[in-house]
Amino acid sequence: MRNLALPAALAATILVACGGGDGGSGSSSGGSGSSSPTLSPIARPASTAEIAVVSPENGETVHGSTVELRVDLQGARLVPQTTTDITPDEGHLHVLLDDELVSMTEGTEQQIPDVAAGMHRLTVEFVASDHAPFDPRVVEVVVFEVRP
Repeated sequence: MRNLALPAALAATILVACGGGDGGSGSSSGGSGSSSPTLSPIARPASTAEIAVVSPENGETVHGSTVELRVDLQGARLVPQTTTDITPDEGHLHVLLDDELVSMTEGTEQQIPDVAAGMHRLTVEFVASDHAPFDPRVVEVVVFEVRP
């Protein structure tokens, strides 16, 4: 049981730092991502980034259990998530499926395997290199359905 304590604590720390999504604001319009304020005791920088989930589209039906994620990021670049040197135009992506962390990535394309049939909520957030969100948050949410 002790072997699971450290990974569980790390995951909880990351999710708390990231706020676990977009606060329920739903999908944004215009493909520029949502701009919801971050509730944090420490002031966070604003980002120059705009994000849009290109695939899957909001309302799309995906056939098969693998979801192809494609993200369009403008006004910023993706960098390794190992630095605390925060700049408004550098960061990485946190990908959540149904409010569960799927990945922290430096890429704009990835496959999400083994997605069960049914309705799903996909959240992609551009975060600073220290894993914490910008203020306002740079996040896009899409809802889609998976069919076998």
